[in-house]
Amino acid sequence: MHLSYLELEVADGEPVTPDLLVSPSSQDGDLGSECPEDRGNWTGRLDFLLSCIGYCVGLGNVWRFPYRAYTNGGGAFLVPYFIMLAICGIPIFFMELSLGQFSSLGPLAVWKISPLFKGVGMGTILIVSLVAIYYNMIIAYVLFYLFASLTSDLPWQHCGNWWNTNLCLDHHVIKAGNTTFPVNITNTVSPSEEYWSRYVLHIQGSSGIGDPGRIRWNLCLCLLLSWTIVYLCILKGVKSSGKVVYFTATFPYLILVMLLIRGVTLEGAWKGIRFYLTPQFDHLLSSKVWIEAALQIFYSLGVGFGGLLTFASYNTFHQNIYRDTFIVTLGNAITSILAGFAIFSVLGYMSQELGVPVNQVAKAGPGLAFVVYPQAMTMLPLSPFWSFLFFFMLLTLGLDSQFAFMETIVTAVTDEFPYYLRPKKASFSAVICIALFLMGLILTTEGGMYWLVLLDDYSAGFGLMVVVITTCLVVTRVYGMKRFCRDIHMMLGFKPGPYFRACWMVLSPLTMMALLVYNIVKYQPSEYGSYRFPTWAEVLGILMGVLSCLMIPIGMVVAVLQEEGTLWERVQQASRPTMDWGPSLEENRTGMYVASLAGSQSPKPLMVHMRKYGGITSYENTAIEVDREMEEEEEESMM
Repeated sequence: MHLSYLELEVADGEPVTPDLLVSPSSQDGDLGSECPEDRGNWTGRLDFLLSCIGYCVGLGNVWRFPYRAYTNGGGAFLVPYFIMLAICGIPIFFMELSLGQFSSLGPLAVWKISPLFKGVGMGTILIVSLVAIYYNMIIAYVLFYLFASLTSDLPWQHCGNWWNTNLCLDHHVIKAGNTTFPVNITNTVSPSEEYWSRYVLHIQGSSGIGDPGRIRWNLCLCLLLSWTIVYLCILKGVKSSGKVVYFTATFPYLILVMLLIRGVTLEGAWKGIRFYLTPQFDHLLSSKVWIEAALQIFYSLGVGFGGLLTFASYNTFHQNIYRDTFIVTLGNAITSILAGFAIFSVLGYMSQELGVPVNQVAKAGPGLAFVVYPQAMTMLPLSPFWSFLFFFMLLTLGLDSQFAFMETIVTAVTDEFPYYLRPKKASFSAVICIALFLMGLILTTEGGMYWLVLLDDYSAGFGLMVVVITTCLVVTRVYGMKRFCRDIHMMLGFKPGPYFRACWMVLSPLTMMALLVYNIVKYQPSEYGSYRFPTWAEVLGILMGVLSCLMIPIGMVVAVLQEEGTLWERVQQASRPTMDWGPSLEENRTGMYVASLAGSQSPKPLMVHMRKYGGITSYENTAIEVDREMEEEEEESMM
């Protein structure tokens, strides 16, 4: 018989004081399991918010969004961008935060919600591991340029160095020469481009991806330094990384504002901004623009990588992640737009200086960060100062995302083996960092850029979309939309509105499926400049993407084999939540989650709160409402 939280059992007409009504600090009635205490939490609410902002606001905001906006309708691109943010970005973002905060579990252990699909978590960890390998190599490049900026004269400013060729053309020569006729720069190379390809990468020492060549020891040392920085910042988990982000998540905004002010005051800046924002509404009739907007949202918010879920798992149970979702997602979008002004104002200045159209100096990807923008810095007074600021901004942007990737991997594995690994989390983190550093050594070779491009193109492509689509479908169809909304109600005190339910059930999955189909239909082989990857490299890349997808059926087979009965009975059992699924702290377990605890009684959580807080809080009232709903549903089903 189910008892209300406000009722106590009565034996022989006498009230019985539950033996569970004890202080949380009592040894006999310890209400929190050991794991959540050992696991740790954020030391403050801002830790979580800033970590999410740092995770989402990354390198892509600087070198991908501005170019995508420019090539897909300028200011008109913001229309599909914000629509896709509303349909896909915000709902999936909120779903991941809710799953992590409700369960206080990482990307692997959270699949107690439906063990049949634990392979989704395995696929996530595989994707994040591959991304972490090459992402830290990009940070190593940034460190290389950061150190190179500590000179009175930037090394990529002029031709005439040993790494330059006869094709090198200095922009200072163009400016000082006869300007009555246009200079044909189509068959020339800028000093910054040759510095990047011939000195930093030394790519001329490799004939292709199958011939990596020698290790570039300066790059190797930069990679070692970047991994050392990452390890020291995640050494104590979120307790240390949560403090580092107070600097790394906020300082880029200061530098971005400085670059923006400097950029818009340059001669010709208006040309770049006009190219960046001039609305071309005819582009909105093209499906490609909508797909590009969805892809930008998908990757810039970092959904599916497990970072959001991991960060939320360290929150207190009643943290207002609904508010945090809108702060982070809208803040990320605004940052991307501001970065576009800062970048294109400088590109407009470059266009004026070189006497060429903006579209000849604008490009996306690492080329913007390591070729175009460094070249622009050489045209400014105090160029080493502005170059240092720019690369320091990239360093802080990159480190925040890398913290999230590493915390995701470490948290996922330690949550699976809490009693073995949590006491040795620092040592385990060191092992992971060393292993990924060793696997990344191939990227420090003369042909390392080819491997980086391959990893970038395939590690988080269609495999990541399959992971996110599966997660959305499992939560809404297998676990149940009504039950998921009830969990959020218990946690936040209110249910998600029709907007979130419509997106989770229909709009988000359909949009992501369209993205997946588009990526498959429009598949193009990888390339780097004029280099075309051989067939075996393409196959290897495709296998990287497929392997993360294969984790899902492999996980299903393992889950089914662990159950008993007929095949259908095993599938049914494996698809249901485990007995210990729910809030990690016993005092937060109400309703159906109380019954899943051995020896628990319904009054327990409420009595704990009454003892601890001296009264019933709004969350206990919410719990009572949820229980009443469940009772009504049970009565209706029995009738």
